[in-house]
Amino acid sequence: MKTSTKDEIKGSFHKMKGTIKEEVGKIANDRDLKAEGRAEKKKGKVQQKIGHAKEAVADLKDKLTELKTG
Repeated sequence: MKTSTKDEIKGSFHKMKGTIKEEVGKIANDRDLKAEGRAEKKKGKVQQKIGHAKEAVADLKDKLTELKTG
């Protein structure tokens, strides 16, 4: 599996986990858990963007290679 795909999957996992923590924090009236959930969701979004960026770089590298050999 490509590292970009792994980053996107891990990012999705962190976003989901953060959403759950945030909702449990709301229900339990636990401000710390709610804040922790929001932070984890943001971490997941960043990790997904890193995965997208890695994929874009890999695509660009492939196109440049094609131009050199083509």
